[in-house]
Amino acid sequence: MALECDFFPVDESHLKREKAKARDLRQTQWWKNLRGRGECYYCKKRFAAKSLTMDHVIPISRGGLTKKSNIVACCKECNNQKKCLLPVEWEAYLNGKL
Repeated sequence: MALECDFFPVDESHLKREKAKARDLRQTQWWKNLRGRGECYYCKKRFAAKSLTMDHVIPISRGGLTKKSNIVACCKECNNQKKCLLPVEWEAYLNGKL
């Protein structure tokens, strides 16, 4: 089972600022092109572009930033399962070690 995000202390100003940046980034051609590829970053399955979501590889609730190097397009199922996990924790989760 994945960790609950409530476990991690959140700097509300950081969270608010990064969510605003994410809203702005969703309007860019860069995001539209990334989403338009139709592939989930995590499971590698194909999806309609509109059904892919934006995910922060390092979650903003864990100090991640909204910048292109930290953003991926992923399916809703993977995004819901990953929640606030860091990449190393996500890998452990997939391997049944978390």
